[in-house]
Amino acid sequence: MTPARIRSSALLAISAMLLVGACTSSPNAGRGTAKGPGGGVLTIGMPSGPQSENHNPFLNTSAGAALGYRHMMYEPLAMVNPIRPAEKPKPWLAEKWEWSANYKTLSLTARPGVTWSDGKPFTAEDIAFSFDLVKRHPSLNGSAVPYDSVKVRGDSVVLGFKTPQFVNEANILSLFQVPKHVWQEIEDPATWTNPKPVATGPYTLNRFTPQGVTLKQREGYWKEAPKVGELRYTSYNDNTAATTALANGTLQWSFVSLPNIDKVYTSRDPAHHKAWFPSGLGIHGLWINTERGPFKDRALRRAVNLVVDRQLIHQQGQYGLAPAVESPTGIMLPAGEPFLAPQYKDARLKVDVPAAQRILKEAGYSLRDGALYDPSGERVEITLTDPAGWADYLADLDIIKAGVEKLGIKAAVRTQTVEAWTEAFNNGEFDGTMHWTNGGSTPYDMYKNILDQEQLQATGKPAAGGNQGRFTSAAAGQAITAYASATNDEARAEALGTLQKIMVEEVPMIPTHANALGAEYSTKQWTGWPDETNPYAPPQPTQANSLDVVLHLRAAS
Repeated sequence: MTPARIRSSALLAISAMLLVGACTSSPNAGRGTAKGPGGGVLTIGMPSGPQSENHNPFLNTSAGAALGYRHMMYEPLAMVNPIRPAEKPKPWLAEKWEWSANYKTLSLTARPGVTWSDGKPFTAEDIAFSFDLVKRHPSLNGSAVPYDSVKVRGDSVVLGFKTPQFVNEANILSLFQVPKHVWQEIEDPATWTNPKPVATGPYTLNRFTPQGVTLKQREGYWKEAPKVGELRYTSYNDNTAATTALANGTLQWSFVSLPNIDKVYTSRDPAHHKAWFPSGLGIHGLWINTERGPFKDRALRRAVNLVVDRQLIHQQGQYGLAPAVESPTGIMLPAGEPFLAPQYKDARLKVDVPAAQRILKEAGYSLRDGALYDPSGERVEITLTDPAGWADYLADLDIIKAGVEKLGIKAAVRTQTVEAWTEAFNNGEFDGTMHWTNGGSTPYDMYKNILDQEQLQATGKPAAGGNQGRFTSAAAGQAITAYASATNDEARAEALGTLQKIMVEEVPMIPTHANALGAEYSTKQWTGWPDETNPYAPPQPTQANSLDVVLHLRAAS
């Protein structure tokens, strides 16, 4: 799972537009309190621009994905909470599931009494069809789960795999379920736009325009009917328009990266305007090229890791929204606390310039006239790159640049187009660049993304699947394989401990801050939102858990 990134090249314009009461392009403007069949309306929006009508739940390029409304119609087998990954998933369309001892077979029992929105019953046949669909069409299998066999046995479905799949449990349970009686007629499901969605969720499509989507509550939903009768989604042209709508109350729920969030949002209605940005296990950080250039030397990587001011990145680069990485393992806290190896339970990252200088001196580096020279006598110079317009990443790089300059390193920040940056990142043609990692229900996904030896490529050859830093380590490859094939918690803990040790001692990537799964929301019309006192789900409206959030909402008194 990779993080959604909301960017704006006009961040400074947001405050100015708010001060003059700028208009929005929302077709739902001023209608946030209108009544619907379930008792009220919830307005939701994202700065995603005009949308083409596409309700295919499997396509991350669809309007349903961009705005998040696919989760209100199409449901998973279980609800996984990424900000509390150690929790067991909530049974949803699967009443229960059970793995074989070697994690090569998974039995799923269909929940009885569930109907599709066209009134037909949901059965194990639908579950089997959904899995067989993504097995036959790899472009729909976004998590690349290696399904081998799919069989129906009464009210259960048995999935077979050639290798243990404990690491893919969350991906398997999160698969959207689609009706066999509709989708079996589709010739090419990978390109089908699904104009008349039939699903098990509590809402159905009512109206679509390129600027907005309306969902209405349906009858016969298998859980308690939601209190929100109607969902109105708006696709704003940019961050500025969405921020304006948030500030004036037109937009009740969104995820926008806001500089000065207190000034432009929460302080405008402190009693009701809320923002919460919890973290899962995915992170952001400085990816470094360990195959060539200055960062090939472990001593330099360890030293730079000690001068990166993560709290300043949190406060300035990330506008105080994305929490800083505290553990040297790169595992986010508190979400990842249950996974920490005993020797790292209390270890915390902090800026320590003298310790960094000692590491370099012991490794043969020298400081002359304020400039750092490596053991061969070469001046240490690095180039830090990220796309132009990605204001938060560029601010992060400026903070990192200031940190490494304290060691005498000559650093330059350069920008590229997104396309050029992506190509250079995948090809290993960089010194250092801010980038995100994958996340999942355990730290395995993050570590595999950074350390995967199967993805290792020489510089100039694309490594789009991971290990773009070209880190070479037989021990890392063995630990990744051991974790994926383990059949018990003890073996997984041992493998994870090895990966943590490599991250701490070898510093293949410099972790900085969380992939925050946050949102801005208003409690003026609706209460029951998740927060730090009740973290039952991440609050982001494009996450799968957004349905769980809506089901928790109650009209404010």
